[in-house]
Amino acid sequence: MRATMRAARARADRTAADFAAPVGPLHQLVDSHCIDTVLLAAVDVQGRLKGKAYDAQVLLERLRSDRIIPEMCGYVIGTDLGMTASKAGEFSWDSGFGDVALLPGLGRARVLPWLPGTAVLLADPITGGWPHPLAPITLLNEQLDRLSALGLAARVGIETEFLLYEGTARDAAAIGWRGLRPATWDNRDYALDQPGSVAAFGARLRQVLAGAGLPVEAVKLEGAPGQVEVTFPYGETRAMCEQNVLFKHAARSVADEQGLAASFMAAPSSGVGSGMHLHVSLHASGGPVLGSGLDDGTALSELGEQAVAGLLAVLPATAPLWAPYVNSYRRYGDHSFAPARFTWGRDNRSCAVRVVGHGRSLRLEIRLPGADANPVLALAAVLAGIRHGIEASLKPCAASVGDAYQDAAAKAVPRSLAEALAGFETSTLAAGLLGERVVAHLASVARLDLDHHAARVTDAELERGFAQA
Repeated sequence: MRATMRAARARADRTAADFAAPVGPLHQLVDSHCIDTVLLAAVDVQGRLKGKAYDAQVLLERLRSDRIIPEMCGYVIGTDLGMTASKAGEFSWDSGFGDVALLPGLGRARVLPWLPGTAVLLADPITGGWPHPLAPITLLNEQLDRLSALGLAARVGIETEFLLYEGTARDAAAIGWRGLRPATWDNRDYALDQPGSVAAFGARLRQVLAGAGLPVEAVKLEGAPGQVEVTFPYGETRAMCEQNVLFKHAARSVADEQGLAASFMAAPSSGVGSGMHLHVSLHASGGPVLGSGLDDGTALSELGEQAVAGLLAVLPATAPLWAPYVNSYRRYGDHSFAPARFTWGRDNRSCAVRVVGHGRSLRLEIRLPGADANPVLALAAVLAGIRHGIEASLKPCAASVGDAYQDAAAKAVPRSLAEALAGFETSTLAAGLLGERVVAHLASVARLDLDHHAARVTDAELERGFAQA
């Protein structure tokens, strides 16, 4: 009898712990966290949450019915930053803008403490009962599956930089995004004497993310006025992408709550760049495989060298996946800590691919993506490159030693989205690794950003030409 009571009590304790967790089956979270609103969301091409806010009980009833599958307009995976649809292609007026079905991960609902009474339920776009071939998550899953077929799995850590400004985003819009004041006024890189508003923002951000089951590893100030970097622990690739998307959602919400504005532009002002550094390690059944175990623990294995060589071959051909906008290319300046050439080196921050860590923790830091990149697409390009290097048994060029900005033999990073797009559309390598249909789709989205900027007169043009042309 006592044993039975103890077992029943243990079951009750486990159930209570499950209900208190911020991640779990949707019905449990709704009951245990007093959830009244559920955001049913997919991740769009730009890496944003797109979907609908449902009454929690209504959504639960719909999901319990096998006949009702949530849907949304399919154009959300084919528009630009301003939700402009393409004039041609699979998500254009010619398509009729039909719906796509959403397949939610019912066991992976998550409480969002920065939105009281709210949970998010991420869903994958599907068509005809299969993953939608043009959805970003489908592209990433395909690369993960092909890597798995080689007996390998990727683990990822993401560092993201962004700018904090005084006043909310609405305040910034009201003054035309001009004359914004950064939340710090000088270079505070690694500084621990933070202004009160910035310290309060960081503390609140860590609090709400921990409450969502997304604990932050570290928050630090960066080199530009108002610049902050947030680092998360390593994890499974898809989960880390989800984490990054939700982190950006939380950062904007917390900033607004505290009278600030958070910007994830790659280059929010001249001479300022914000990156999204992707730390990637490879694992087989026996553990990590990038390190050779020789010398001082920083030497790459043969497979590690193949991975680096693949990245240097594929990343130049897939730039629109990790630098998707016209503004993205303003970040790649000389000695800007953003790479200007496709180089690699050991613990060298002037390189595009930085080998970092020791022994079994050896990993590759890909420093090309900006803070504006969609991590789902950026990592799809990275994993495609790694896979290509391994399958083709490629050998890398010599590692850059010292200032990689001066390595004239290395291929330069594209100077513009137009240059990057031209290379992407004509690359047989990109088409072979990603599929011709995917390349055409992502190229059409990138072209929307080019078209948006093509007819607009910038402040820089006025400054240079108003009185001199």
